[in-house]
Amino acid sequence: MSRKLIALSLGLSGAAVAAALVLPALAQESLLPEGFGNPSPAPSPSPTPAPTATPTPSATPKSTGPTPPTVTATLPGTDTAATGDDEVEDGEEVEPGTLKYDLPPGARRLLTRIGPLTPETGGLAPDAFGVRGQYAAAIMRATRGPIASRWGAILLRRSLASAIDTPDTINGADLAADRAGLLLRMGEAPIARSIVQSVDYDRASPRLVATAQQVFLANADPAGLCPYVPAGLAHGDEQSWRLSAGICAGLSGEAGPAGWAMSRVRSSGKVSNFDILLAERVLGASGAGGRSITIQWDKIDKLTSWRFGMATATAIPIPTTLRETETPAMRAWTVLAPMSAMADRIAAAPDAAARGVLSSEAYVSLLSAAAADEDPSDSLTTQTDLLRSAFGGASGTERYAAMESLWGQGANPIDRYAAMVATARAAAALPVGTDVGDDPWQLIGAMLAGGYDNRAIDWVPSVNVGSRAWGVLAVGSPRPLNGTTASAVSSFSGSDDSKDYQRSKLLLAGLAGLGRIDSGQAASAASDLEVNLGKQTRWTRAISEAAQRGEPGMVALLAATGMQGDWATMPPYHLYHIVKALREVGLGSEARMIAAEALVRV
Repeated sequence: MSRKLIALSLGLSGAAVAAALVLPALAQESLLPEGFGNPSPAPSPSPTPAPTATPTPSATPKSTGPTPPTVTATLPGTDTAATGDDEVEDGEEVEPGTLKYDLPPGARRLLTRIGPLTPETGGLAPDAFGVRGQYAAAIMRATRGPIASRWGAILLRRSLASAIDTPDTINGADLAADRAGLLLRMGEAPIARSIVQSVDYDRASPRLVATAQQVFLANADPAGLCPYVPAGLAHGDEQSWRLSAGICAGLSGEAGPAGWAMSRVRSSGKVSNFDILLAERVLGASGAGGRSITIQWDKIDKLTSWRFGMATATAIPIPTTLRETETPAMRAWTVLAPMSAMADRIAAAPDAAARGVLSSEAYVSLLSAAAADEDPSDSLTTQTDLLRSAFGGASGTERYAAMESLWGQGANPIDRYAAMVATARAAAALPVGTDVGDDPWQLIGAMLAGGYDNRAIDWVPSVNVGSRAWGVLAVGSPRPLNGTTASAVSSFSGSDDSKDYQRSKLLLAGLAGLGRIDSGQAASAASDLEVNLGKQTRWTRAISEAAQRGEPGMVALLAATGMQGDWATMPPYHLYHIVKALREVGLGSEARMIAAEALVRV
């Protein structure tokens, strides 16, 4: 497989309502985004590999037009605000609350194409999301996650980070805000920041200003807020931006204005004193603070983005009890913040690795760095010793035994899959012919977690048809396996211990979506498993139509909406339509990795 290294609330307009209607209508409420069910609320040392090449660029840049945004408050107890136009064209008078560039017009960045990744650097083509901007933005805002598939999240990250053309139907800054917001909810804070910073700050819309505040807090970067303070005061949550203004004045060495801003917020009574103290602690770190600030977490029962960002920026330890209230996204922010305590980063790393925020190499590098600390924990020492044996054991047997120990140590499914991610390269390097038992599905799963599909296919002669390892290879290998029939699927289901034969249903969905099983055989197997892969909903029609239009970015986005929740409750017809659509837009390798991951994680 070609392995590229890549760097890596809802405004109900007519387009938003239309987009909402295509989100998966499931019986499992937990899979749906906010408004359609129950929602769930990132430095990476190395990028995560993407398995396929991307389409060549096409289309010309399009002009933008403003759209009314919705601005979300940052601090508890504050109000929201949403006003005004958001784009300042060259030669126009600058609106109140914005900053004016001293750059010549030729040095300004356009809103017609935004994003850091080009097709030459691993991104998608500029027209990957099509021309319906408001529609795409509404789906981005409604996608809350978490996304079940690691590979699905990696693909979506790559899509959202691509330099894409802004459709005529939406302002480029607003679309950037929605892209950054979704990346932030996925835990990808550094990439969200790169999207925000792709827009000149004097062209930021109120929606982008509000998103920027969350993005810089997630990156524990208070100084990053400073260019947006005037626009935030004019269009956003006044009190949180006043605190930010005080911090920025302090960072500029202006102690008087900084203290005045803090006092004004405190006298308003709209912000908790604890949040003000955190801001004053940042002032103290800048040298502008007039007194020593002690932070006591005793009466705090919730970790907000403000508290996370300010505490992390000033190396204030966050209590374990509050860490337990973190969202998956916030755990990823912790892992990717180098100023976070190493113990906190290690605790959050398995979740980040399983969700695709950390690559296999990045996860191993983080574990190695933690083990080099002066006094590593016993569990970390044991884990890194086993990793050392998995990579450099004297024999294949010794290396495989170490891998098995790591795979069996996890206290929950996330930890166990993260161990597979950590051992991906070690598994790929294991000599073919090593005694790995009758059903080495974990070995194959570990290879595919890192994208080593060409290495995994070398083990085909070692697996038995109908075994779990066979099933993973049947959908994950670069080439179809011989003998993929309804009988083989039946043999697979005979040893399936998952609830309601979910693993077998996902196997059939993956094979059918990849076109690796004859339609007649697929129909027979579907009848035996009592599953309807052809079920049609607004969401299935939307993803199919996006594939027909050749929009890989939109397909990746809609695929993510169909994979919210976890694999155990995902309808098999979702996987079928996701795999089929990805294959049709040239993302067949990602489709295979997602299908294989499903069989490993159920």
